[in-house]
Amino acid sequence: MAFVEPVKLEARGVRLVPLGLEHEAGLAAAAADGELWNLRITSVPTPDQTRQYILDALAMREAGHRFAFAVLDASDGTVLGSSSYHDILPAVKRVEIGWTWYAKRCQRTHVNTTTKLLLMTHAFETLGCHVVGWRTDNFNFASQAAIERLGARKDGVIRGHALRRDGTIRDTVMYSMRSGEWPEAKAQLLYLLDKPRA
Repeated sequence: MAFVEPVKLEARGVRLVPLGLEHEAGLAAAAADGELWNLRITSVPTPDQTRQYILDALAMREAGHRFAFAVLDASDGTVLGSSSYHDILPAVKRVEIGWTWYAKRCQRTHVNTTTKLLLMTHAFETLGCHVVGWRTDNFNFASQAAIERLGARKDGVIRGHALRRDGTIRDTVMYSMRSGEWPEAKAQLLYLLDKPRA
């Protein structure tokens, strides 16, 4: 039995389902909204790489390292983007949340906060994780701000850690949240989702 089993999660008009080849066209359309593959600090697939992106995610799922979700509009099933559990460590009950991206029209909406709330709730309250982590490119300031809004704490920077899609070497900013910090973070996320947007 895998630590992360297939599950469907839903709240506030956002549905997360296990990513599969049936999402290929929708995922390609979401990536095309804003031509997100042109951002050097993301892992968004180009249209001709979408199928391989899904196949790679499925292979990583089979190996127990990553569990990718398609993020859908719950009202009509439109693919809005994707997010994953990765660097899954059952022995210490730790997962990271990443490989996250959304169609441009969904950015700066409730979609990311809702997706993270669903994934964090499942990680802490169902999987019993002690720690949930995040990592991002040192130049991805929007991602860093979004992670910090979740209530995660910055652990530090791993210098010269990974290759970007353009071949340059990135520094990786690491964040985490412990299970004892989750109740307050959850309350804050619910508050942010419930307050009127300006």
